[in-house]
Amino acid sequence: MMRYFKILLFCFFGTSFNTFAQETSGSFSTQITTTYSYGYLLSQPKNVKSKKPLIVFLHGSGERGTDLEKLKIHGPLKYNQNHELDAFILAPQCPENGNWEAESLYQLIQKIVKENNIDANRIYLTGLSMGGWGAWDLALAHAEIFAALVPIASFVNQMQEDDACKVKDIPIRIFHGLLDDVVVLNSVTNVFKNLKTCNADVQLTIFADADHDSWSRVYDNSEVYDWMLQQVKK
Repeated sequence: MMRYFKILLFCFFGTSFNTFAQETSGSFSTQITTTYSYGYLLSQPKNVKSKKPLIVFLHGSGERGTDLEKLKIHGPLKYNQNHELDAFILAPQCPENGNWEAESLYQLIQKIVKENNIDANRIYLTGLSMGGWGAWDLALAHAEIFAALVPIASFVNQMQEDDACKVKDIPIRIFHGLLDDVVVLNSVTNVFKNLKTCNADVQLTIFADADHDSWSRVYDNSEVYDWMLQQVKK
């Protein structure tokens, strides 16, 4: 009787070992594509026989949409209507309810540089409000292509603050209004402090009497363009 019990016990445990799950191995890959579309205006200098610099301007939230004439309301294209800048000016337009995206902007700039007689060592990036944030984002992603950065009334997020030293080799001029109640001042003072620790060529100008529109007095003045056009990528 005892021998019979031992045999049954052995059979029971022997069967249970075979019920464990089987392991398999494999691999998986996928590609997710996002399409970004920008209308844009490109202003060309009169003489393009020699290489000329490129100013890239990113507008604010109020100029989004499909009406390219909005791109002349503020910034370099507005200034260029009554003054002659010896530079190409590229102004992309963000779709309605859209936002700036660094990699797609980078590819647009590469296309414009390839198709025109542009000095790749003299590409300047500027933007206001939402476009100022976009300028920070693009410069941080591709610091290697810009000779100067001019963000105005710009929001700066925590990640951009932390990564500020990635743009330490780009001369930077920051402008902001003390009375700005749309983008608070410490948004740029923090990134300014971080850049100073990197020995960056950076200046912060605060207009004591300006609210969110701190850009008009900057873009309507020749000084910012004179400064930009003197910068050459290191």
